[in-house]
Amino acid sequence: MKINNITLIGMPGAGKSTLGVVLAKILGYEFLDSDLLIQKEEKRRLYQIIDEEGEEGFKAIENRVNASIETEDTVIATGGSVVYCSEAMEHLKSIGKVVYLRLSLESLEKRLGNLKKRGVLLKEGQTLKSLYEERVPLYEKYADIVVDEEGKDLEASLQALLETLQKEINK
Repeated sequence: MKINNITLIGMPGAGKSTLGVVLAKILGYEFLDSDLLIQKEEKRRLYQIIDEEGEEGFKAIENRVNASIETEDTVIATGGSVVYCSEAMEHLKSIGKVVYLRLSLESLEKRLGNLKKRGVLLKEGQTLKSLYEERVPLYEKYADIVVDEEGKDLEASLQALLETLQKEINK
């Protein structure tokens, strides 16, 4: 069995874009960052879209853009909030494998800088902890594969991801 696309999901700072680029090179795949696709289609930065359209407006755009991705042999790095978009997630699952890059809240706190500038979808007064607790069940729900990144650097995370994908291919 050939895995066509690989979609990476997970919290902001989990390494979806960073790992995705390297994974695409190793597999000889294309790389697509769906946040960049949203910015390109909307001609605005993520945080501007969130500021101007609000949370629901942003989700509608994110859902539309991710649900319209038609590609093959591509590693897709998604925005952390894509799991709120059921139509987009069903589409991404239908065109390949969905991989959840799992990382503890403590590790994420160390990695993350300014959440607003990163275009992270936070409700008024929401903390990273409450966001994490809200999203983790959704990541687990949609994941075909879970890769635990805890205590791993980029190289070790990549190795774990490749080994897991290899097992999936050999099933």
